[in-house]
Amino acid sequence: MKKLIPIAVGLTALAVGAGLSWWRLAPTEPVPAAAQSFYAAQFKDADGQAVDLNQFKGKLTVVNFWATWCAPCVEEMPEFERVAKDKAAAGVRFVGIGIDSPSNIREFRQKVTVSYPLVAAGFGGSELGKAFGNQKGALPYTVLLGPNGQVLNTKLGRLHEDELRGWLKTALAGR
Repeated sequence: MKKLIPIAVGLTALAVGAGLSWWRLAPTEPVPAAAQSFYAAQFKDADGQAVDLNQFKGKLTVVNFWATWCAPCVEEMPEFERVAKDKAAAGVRFVGIGIDSPSNIREFRQKVTVSYPLVAAGFGGSELGKAFGNQKGALPYTVLLGPNGQVLNTKLGRLHEDELRGWLKTALAGR
């Protein structure tokens, strides 16, 4: 038995060393330009507090471009809220990028409960949406970002709860 311990220790050290070598040599995926712009952005919430979007880096994130004056945007919000609460424990994060003013978003939040951050991006949010592929600039526009910043899904138009849950199920299974 005593002769086996040094062999086991040696094999463990060899495995750890090989794993560390692979990890250091493994190629890393570059963060796409659109995600870099997203993570570098900082907008204010309805109360004027700065929200740094870098907090979403490394997390599976649903980014919803919306506005208070957009009927389909408002229709999908309660469904997004349900999914956000259901998937929080799985590490899924949500953020609403409002192509709107802080005062309109503040008034909206008094009527509709949303637990995830809603920021007022004005037309700067439209440019960010275009970087993610929304060339028409129409709303709503939803993007699912992987933890590495890769765009996993996008949808222009109202996103229904079952479709969003399907996106997340696929993304979470791929971890």
